[in-house]
Amino acid sequence: MDPRLLWQCFEPYHAVTYFTPESIAETDALGCKGRWMGYFGMRAAPLGAAPEWLVTSLFYNFHPSRVRRALPEAWTVASPEDFLAARLRGVDGALRRMLGEAVSSPEVAEAADLARTAASWAPTAGRPLGAANAALPLPPQPHLSLWQSTTTLRESRGDGHVAALVTAGLDPVEALVVFAADTGLRPDYMRTARQVPDEEWTAAEQRMLERDVLSAPGTLTDEGRELRESVEALTDEAAAAPWAELGEQGCARFVELMAPLSLTITRLNDRMRVNPMGLAPESALAALVD
Repeated sequence: MDPRLLWQCFEPYHAVTYFTPESIAETDALGCKGRWMGYFGMRAAPLGAAPEWLVTSLFYNFHPSRVRRALPEAWTVASPEDFLAARLRGVDGALRRMLGEAVSSPEVAEAADLARTAASWAPTAGRPLGAANAALPLPPQPHLSLWQSTTTLRESRGDGHVAALVTAGLDPVEALVVFAADTGLRPDYMRTARQVPDEEWTAAEQRMLERDVLSAPGTLTDEGRELRESVEALTDEAAAAPWAELGEQGCARFVELMAPLSLTITRLNDRMRVNPMGLAPESALAALVD
């Protein structure tokens, strides 16, 4: 089973952590100053009170100034333990609103069992975000256990993706430039989302032009497309172990159970329609359900 397809299938379920009013309300209640403090606090909390330089390194493509506005101040607003509790409450509220009675269904419980098995095989060596999430206890509620397991799988894959970018010789801004060119996302959107100064974006574009990765700003060369695909292929290869252990039948059943949940979430969450992470479009998830 294709690790990329499996990631695209479960990513919307994981991503309710950061794109729902329930999660934002929880971090606002903690006293966070703005959405980004809540984001960094929730996502970094499994690491403990991590300093901004460490989070900048591990998250990779956020500009240091974006992280610095949130950390370490977030740890004076609330402890990492408080952020972990807040993110679970936010996820619980969002999933209950979006999925309704399905959160208590046998299908969600079965998906949680499969995800737990896969996550137990998620590589953690050299993968700090994956390891930090794998070390957290699984919540007893199946819909939250499913979320925590998919989060471990997601962060383990993300750590592998960072390693692939480093191997490809793409620094954080260059990675964003190449990603935007490949997916058609507007550079101004990417610069704003990651708070990259215009001059740093332009300098990264120039480096990619000189390296023949771009033929013009926003346009990949054949070599650039090959480079981009090599990064994704390495990411998939590094993320394959959990699914190999789950087996073809287990993976197929996981997709069968997970795709309808992710499709429902995607249809209800306008933020995901912006698709900043290269997720499977709604039509692709719908095809899996059909």
